[in-house]
Amino acid sequence: MIDYRFKVFLEVAAKKSFSKAAQELFVSQPSVSKQIKLLEAELGVALFERKGNHISLTELGEKLYSLLQSAKLIQSEIDSVFTEKKDNLAISGELKIGSSTTVSLYVFPSIMAEFHKVFPNATILLINRNSDNILKALQNYEIDLACVEIPKGLNSVSVSYFFEDEIIAVCSRNSPYRNEVLRKETIGDIPLALRENGSGTLAALIEGLKSWDIKLGDLKIRARLGGTEALKNYLIKGEYVGFLSRMAVQDEIENGELVEIKTFGLEVFRSFYFVNRKGEEAVGLTKNFIKMAKKRYSI
Repeated sequence: MIDYRFKVFLEVAAKKSFSKAAQELFVSQPSVSKQIKLLEAELGVALFERKGNHISLTELGEKLYSLLQSAKLIQSEIDSVFTEKKDNLAISGELKIGSSTTVSLYVFPSIMAEFHKVFPNATILLINRNSDNILKALQNYEIDLACVEIPKGLNSVSVSYFFEDEIIAVCSRNSPYRNEVLRKETIGDIPLALRENGSGTLAALIEGLKSWDIKLGDLKIRARLGGTEALKNYLIKGEYVGFLSRMAVQDEIENGELVEIKTFGLEVFRSFYFVNRKGEEAVGLTKNFIKMAKKRYSI
């Protein structure tokens, strides 16, 4: 088991803050500071550079941080080896998952509920941010597992396919555009409400519009909203047209609050993937959660 002082060190290093580490560990800030001082005294080196209210790892602190991350992985592998043959009640621990809005709201809650029926002593923390910020959290060791659209430009991660999602055009049942058919020639005349930059939904739309040789700058964008629910509620009350995941608006289409708008020659799909730091693909709770999620979606 990793010594408590090392756990405190890891939290301070990850959060770059004594106070935030204390909040995460549910202890006082003086207690965190004391543990770091004891660790530095035991090792005989300074692990942090302190400049005013800012802290950063020293060179030796960076080395210790890297070694402890490896130690955590080994510990997880040990736990996995010696708990696989035990009853599922004995499997415990904490799994931090980060996912984009659509998955957090419409996919993971039911999987988490099923997961806890099988592994009741496990703790799952689900973080909901847009795709770009989730990948940053994974790189910064804030989460153990990410579920986003396919990441680009990251060499230190492993990626496995999860499922495909469709983005559709919708508007309020009272919108004057409810009977429109979106075409390449006319879409630029329709007022739109879209998601914020960094959103996977927006990125999928931008990619899909390339088939029409159309860019965002060619569109009449009248509103930008952060989050699926915010945009959906805006569209229900307003008159503009928006693009959202079919999963996110299925209930509203069925009860008549929203209307799906036909598009002529435009199909927007995106795939979601599980993303791990390399070397952490098949360990403990992460392995079991991915296995259950893929089984749920028959992958």
